[in-house]
Amino acid sequence: MTNIAIVILNWNGKDYLAKFLPLLYERTQMPGIEIIVADNASSDGSMEFMKRNFSDTRLIQLEKNHGFAGGYNKALEQVEANYFLLLNSDIEVRENWLQPLAAFMEGHRETAACSPVLLDYYHRDKYEYAGAAGGYIDRLGYTFCRGRLFHTTETRAEAFNTPVEVFWTTGACMMIRASLFREAGGFDENFFAHMEEVDLCWRLKNMGYKLAIVPESNVFHVGGGTLPKSNPFKTYLNFRNNLFLLYKNLPEKGLVSTIRKRMLLDGVSAIMFLATLKFKDFKAVIRAHAGFRKKREEYKKYRADNRTRIIKSDHPEIYPGSVVFDYFIAGRKHFGSLRGHYSKEMDQRIIGITKIKNK
Repeated sequence: MTNIAIVILNWNGKDYLAKFLPLLYERTQMPGIEIIVADNASSDGSMEFMKRNFSDTRLIQLEKNHGFAGGYNKALEQVEANYFLLLNSDIEVRENWLQPLAAFMEGHRETAACSPVLLDYYHRDKYEYAGAAGGYIDRLGYTFCRGRLFHTTETRAEAFNTPVEVFWTTGACMMIRASLFREAGGFDENFFAHMEEVDLCWRLKNMGYKLAIVPESNVFHVGGGTLPKSNPFKTYLNFRNNLFLLYKNLPEKGLVSTIRKRMLLDGVSAIMFLATLKFKDFKAVIRAHAGFRKKREEYKKYRADNRTRIIKSDHPEIYPGSVVFDYFIAGRKHFGSLRGHYSKEMDQRIIGITKIKNK
């Protein structure tokens, strides 16, 4: 059985495959590796390109676009490996990028998944939005990273160069134990895309496992390869999925009040969209809330199923304050400026790294 299956989920990403797949092959020199491209029914000739130029690469062709969550679930059902490494098509890997991740997972059995540091493809000394130097969440469900609060990304810093325990690892480049991916139920396909990896990571943490960032490995991410940042459908998915995320994973105590507070803040965001004449984004927030209410009854079973797996529900990585207040009201634009001792405590959650030889 393959030790590590590197699986790229593609949707109309032919240009990214042409640009970055040769570098992936060139810079992934380890035994027991299989590179697979799974395709979400692309219409840009991606599969014809692959068959013509990378005929030895295993292809998994899906019958329609199942989104990030469903696409990976259906592709990984057909893959046998000890580890899955989920890799976006718009990522440029660096030399020896894989060895530190493999070493870390082999040396830390309590860790379910890890990620490298994500750097901006166009500004190579800065962290990239989708994961930066490790993912976190505040008590109202707003996600942020070491090195990125909202749209403020920091310049790469020595302070973030040690492996630490985090709350979520980015789906753009995530190494996860295949057995735990399946035990946790994989991605929630109702999410379609966006925040499905945060949901999976929260479930894994509730099951008692750790998530980690491994800065000895870093890659460059283009970002926005499937949906651009300013896209009403993306707005809809982010607002709706964030409510799904909270409803599924929060403990019973405070669940209702947290959801209400979050929906109130979403209303403020909708008003801001309206005031800035972003009418489609305004409508997307309204649709997101309607979509959440429509699915809430169905989601009771997901919540109940999650409760049966909980070993631990108190996670110190969840920021007890409001990152929205800190960023927009208090002017705290960087991870290290978050209130109290939170950022220092997170930086001190260091996990040692085990070396692995490139055989």
